[in-house]
Amino acid sequence: MASDRVFVARLVGLEVFGPDGERIGRVRDVLVTVRVDASPPRVLGVVVEMVTRRRIFVPMLRVTSIDPSAVTLATGSVSLRGFSQRPNETLVVGQLLDAPVTIVDGGVPAVVVDAAIEPTRSRDWVVGRLAVRARRHGLTRRGQVQELPWSAVTGLSLTDRQGTAGLLSVLETMRPADVAATLSELPEKRQHEVVDALDDERLADVFEEMSDSDQRALLAHLDVERAADVLEAMSPDDAADLLGDLPTAESDALLALMQPGDSAPVRRLMSYSSDTAGGLMTPEPVILRPDATVAEALARIRNPDLPVALASMVFVCRAPSETPTGRYLGCAHVQRLLREAPFELVAGVVDTGLARLSPGATLGEIARYFAAYNLVAGPVVDDEDHLLGAVTVDDVLDHLLPTDWRDRFTDEAAPDPTPEAAGA
Repeated sequence: MASDRVFVARLVGLEVFGPDGERIGRVRDVLVTVRVDASPPRVLGVVVEMVTRRRIFVPMLRVTSIDPSAVTLATGSVSLRGFSQRPNETLVVGQLLDAPVTIVDGGVPAVVVDAAIEPTRSRDWVVGRLAVRARRHGLTRRGQVQELPWSAVTGLSLTDRQGTAGLLSVLETMRPADVAATLSELPEKRQHEVVDALDDERLADVFEEMSDSDQRALLAHLDVERAADVLEAMSPDDAADLLGDLPTAESDALLALMQPGDSAPVRRLMSYSSDTAGGLMTPEPVILRPDATVAEALARIRNPDLPVALASMVFVCRAPSETPTGRYLGCAHVQRLLREAPFELVAGVVDTGLARLSPGATLGEIARYFAAYNLVAGPVVDDEDHLLGAVTVDDVLDHLLPTDWRDRFTDEAAPDPTPEAAGA
């Protein structure tokens, strides 16, 4: 890059050229994604007005140089789709400049007069610094302009600039794990507003990705009826872990409010120690009868709601097909299923030699099992050959890592709420 720090107000109006000198248009704005915390926004790209007056979006990775007279792109081939702004995106010139802020040091009210973008070591660009003018006696034209780090002012985070409805529209684009991390950064009042607005299924997905402390805090905010509904929507193993951390009287009351069909597998899981295969397993793997076809097996594992690890194999059992099942016959790996004709029976491709986990297997034994057989899921079978469930590698890692690993992840690798296709 010709410059390591560029003030956006000076960037606007510059000519944009392709690598061979062909004129693309002029810069009209810079698109960024503002975070829920005080971290600097990531720069997504530039809004370019073409000679036809049509405005398009050019990702920042396409920009090879910025100098005082022009912006040069890595390629002259750009998307001609008209620029459309998404809820979690912010235009620097159109929305950040002239925005009211407060200078942290002294609590002085001010307005933004410019913003500087700069590259990071990862080749991303961020809004690293702001030029702000302090308000004096209600007037914005008086007061000295100061150049400050982004974190030195407040009032520009996503939660500052958007109400709950706007924040929800952003969270809808994020994965449950990222929503959970984002919620942990919000003030308690805003956390409660978001939780109240999420539907039970979505909230259950988010709960499964939260730290134990965040789960307990937000569960306490819910009334008992809704708490029971959310627990019903959670995976039985995650619900059992959460209930196992609560006082016995509280967990018993919630179990009593759950539908019997949902509470029964949770109660079974809670009867095992949480650090054994019985306590870690999910009672809802993909289970098929031996007369099922390969086509049926593949259709089951194509379910987009099925966790990736559970989609790695199907378990073949005699009736009944609900856990605890009839006699466990073996498993069929997805790689083998893909190599067979759709009309073949799964009974013909069953792996009967794969070792099984007992419900009392310890964490160490389970970890060695996965390492020895290069698996991401394994069957849990009792002494009478009934399939009780399946343990997945993510559940094992969850229990092998320090108890506060989710909090550390939030602190050290906070999610970027912007989809990769942002601004497209």
